[in-house]
Formats: sequence, C-alpha cells, structure tokens
Amino acid sequence: MKFRRVVVTGLGALTPIGNSVPEYWNSLINGVSGAALIKSFDTSLFKTKFACEVKGFDADAFLGRKDARKLDPFVQYALYSTEEAVKDAGLDFSKLDTSRIGVIWGSGIGGLKTFLDEVVNFAKGDGTPRFNPFFIPKMIADIAPGHISIKYGLRGPNFSTVSACASSNNSLIDSFNYIRLGKANMFISGGSEAIINEAGIGGFNAMHALSVRNDDPATASRPFDLDRDGFVAGEGAGTIILEELEHAKARGAKIYAEMIGGGMSADAYHMTAPHPDGLGAALVMRAALEDAELQASDIDYVNVHGTSTPIGDPQEIKAIQDVFGEDIYRINISSTKSMTGHLLGAAGAVEAIASILALNHGIIPPTINHFTDDPAFDPKINFTFNKAQKRDVRIVQSNGFGFGGHNASVIFKKYEE
Repeated sequence: MKFRRVVVTGLGALTPIGNSVPEYWNSLINGVSGAALIKSFDTSLFKTKFACEVKGFDADAFLGRKDARKLDPFVQYALYSTEEAVKDAGLDFSKLDTSRIGVIWGSGIGGLKTFLDEVVNFAKGDGTPRFNPFFIPKMIADIAPGHISIKYGLRGPNFSTVSACASSNNSLIDSFNYIRLGKANMFISGGSEAIINEAGIGGFNAMHALSVRNDDPATASRPFDLDRDGFVAGEGAGTIILEELEHAKARGAKIYAEMIGGGMSADAYHMTAPHPDGLGAALVMRAALEDAELQASDIDYVNVHGTSTPIGDPQEIKAIQDVFGEDIYRINISSTKSMTGHLLGAAGAVEAIASILALNHGIIPPTINHFTDDPAFDPKINFTFNKAQKRDVRIVQSNGFGFGGHNASVIFKKYEE
C-alpha cells in the first residue's frame, strides 16, 4: 500500500534551559547547562542535591489557581508546551474535522508528585482514608492527552505511551503510523515528565543512577566523558504537531520537516541495564532506517540517548559503530542531555525538537561538559564536544532507550515537495 506523507507543522517546548522553542534552541546552540541546586524541596539529606528544573514557570498564571490545583505538574507542562505548538502551527480547530485529530502522549511515570503528596498525607493521619477527590485523575499517566483533547475538542485517537525514557519517541511513532495509514489527519504528540521531588530523586539515588557531583552541578551531565558518574534528572515537556502532508498544504501550514521513519525494539536483557553489546540499540536504529527506506550513509546527525551513565554511553556507541560502520566518522553525534538533563518520558520529544531544529538551521547542538577523553571511545568519532557545529543537515535520527529494555528511534528529513 502507498503510505501518506507525514510532516511537522508545529513545535512547543518547556525545558530546563528555556520555556519556549526559541529560548530552548538558543540555549542549546550556546551550550547552556540547565543543572543547578534543587529549589523545590529540601535536599540536605539526599545524595544528589541538584537537577535540571524548569525555571520561571507559573502554573497559576498560566492556568488560574483553581485549575492548576487540579493538575499534576506533568499535565501542567503538557498543556503549556502544547499551547505553544498549537499557536506555532496556526491551528484553528473550528475549521478542521476534529474527529480526525488525535493526541498521543508519552510519560514514563506520570503524576509522581500527586502520588507522593497524597500518600504522605495519609501516612501522617490517623488511618482514615482522607484522599483528595482529584488524586487518581491527577496521577494517572493517560490524563495528559485527555486534558489536551478536552481543551481543544479533539475527538480522534487518544492515549498514552509508557515505555520509560522511550515513551515520547513511541508516542511520535504511533502518531506517525496512524496518519500515514489514513486513520487520522493530525496528532498532537510528545511527552512530559515531572519527577524532581523527594520520591523521584530519592528513588533514582537508591538505584545509584544519578550523578552526585554536588560541588559542580552545571558540569555534572557529562555524556561520553571519562569521569561521567550518572545522569542528571530533568523535567519539562515537548510537543510536536504531526500532520498529513496534503492536509497541511490545504491549510497553508508552514512545514518544519518530514517524519519518514520510526523503529522499536527490546533488549530482552535486564530490568535497568542496556545490553552490553548494544544489540537492542543497533536493532532499533536498523528498524528505523528500514522503515524510512534509508541506508546508514544517508544520516547526517544522530541525537543520541547519551545519558552520561558509565554503562549506557558505551553500549550506544557500540551500537552506532555496528550500524554505521565507517560512516560513523562522517556523521555528527551529540547528546543534548548534557544541557537539559534527562527528561525521562519527555526526553524523546524534546530531543526530536532539537533534531528538527538542527535540520532547519544547519547547526548541530553540542555535547557540553567534555573534559577528559574516555579511551573506550574512538577519538575519530565526532561527538560535537563543547561547541555547536555548522553543517548541512538533511536527515537526522534521534534515539530513546528506557528501563525495561524499551528502545525507540525516529527519523526526520528536510521537507521537499
């Protein structure tokens, strides 16, 4: 069968380094770190005392105090980034068939802050179950796309994807497939996460997953550096409007890029660790290339998962070496998590936006905080260390890997008629 073409017509972002797409992009290309000491709770007894928090976001001003209290931060973030994307795409839903516009949204954890607050309040009580009536609808991971659809009156397919740190890559792939198969005309897709709280930081500390570089938070996220010691927790949201090409052209939409492929795989190896030889990562990149009908030699830039963990970074590079062969020396590789931290279920969407903007501007965002070469990595590989690089970028690939062995990779190209 002949697939319909799918294009990107709107972007929205709320990140630790910018509360809009222009702010986010400007920080990316200038190598700005979003990491700082945590302000939202007392970290004096925690191993990790810093994170990449969203800054200057006022939920009461955006939503009104009454409505903001009914929503977990991960939903507030989703609505905020989506509003920017909807405006950016020039959407007037009163003129569109909303039965063919859906929302697919990723979140690795969902309403963790709500769950924490309610359980702590119950534990402090006398055993009487006094729970907020909004407890469950604030917490569940699928409520973000629900609220987006309610706000805009969108009656197409609506659900959440939950695959840990691959969640919003999966949401993009699902949206892409529904559109190209003719099941919908447009999707609001992306992901959001809000885990910078006592449970989130404490839980990841217990796993020894987080950096503990408390003396220098701004340089703590060090993908591919010899002295990397764990990831830096991030929060925020990214929204991408995916639309069928003819539908977009009919309404005169601007087009950022074309989405041309997506791959999914499983490591089938370990609860949290990636396969030591990068087998699942290689499999998912090959699956995305096959779906896009490309060879590895067609890719110009890979926005890697690159979390800054001792075990994860080498496995991803092994996989890229396996897939790309000698072409690895021709491409740019970078990890924007060096600046944003790890947004977990929102990472895929936020990093896809970075990849799409790299296509549009011909600039590769850097991997900052590189101080010491790791002999495990071939020095001829271009990791785009510390400074953005200009180059002609025609096709980009963006990877996301999650606990449980979930892998998802997406591919975008410059739009051509």
